[in-house]
Amino acid sequence: MSSTDGSAGDFPGAPDPHALPGSQWYDAEAGPLVRPYAMTGGRTEPGPGGAHFDLIALVTFEDGVAGSAEDALLGPEHRTLLTLCRTETQSVAELSADADLPVGVVRVLLGDLLESGYVRVSRPVPPAQLPDERILREVITGLRAL
Repeated sequence: MSSTDGSAGDFPGAPDPHALPGSQWYDAEAGPLVRPYAMTGGRTEPGPGGAHFDLIALVTFEDGVAGSAEDALLGPEHRTLLTLCRTETQSVAELSADADLPVGVVRVLLGDLLESGYVRVSRPVPPAQLPDERILREVITGLRAL
């Protein structure tokens, strides 16, 4: 009587869900998809503090903060990132891959968590500045003189 593929044939008279407007945002196996701007509340930058998260910045869970009144305000994506950080320190790129979220979304969510004190971020050390070309030429000249 009904088909086994989860199509509209399961409910007589029901429209095919793939023919409805907005059906391109529905995956039959995964269910409705959430757009990135919905996860971040339309924000594209991490918080008013203007924090910048490099891909290799390390994120560590801060012990003793969990259980506060703000926990109820955290979304499922925030909780996923906290769960991933709780076990070990991870880079922003690793969190993005493990949470299966775009890097831009992870940066915004990490900004929320940083401002609330849930995580600590260790920024990468800036690359060493190269010495002046003049100094390098003098060293080469000195070595040749030996």
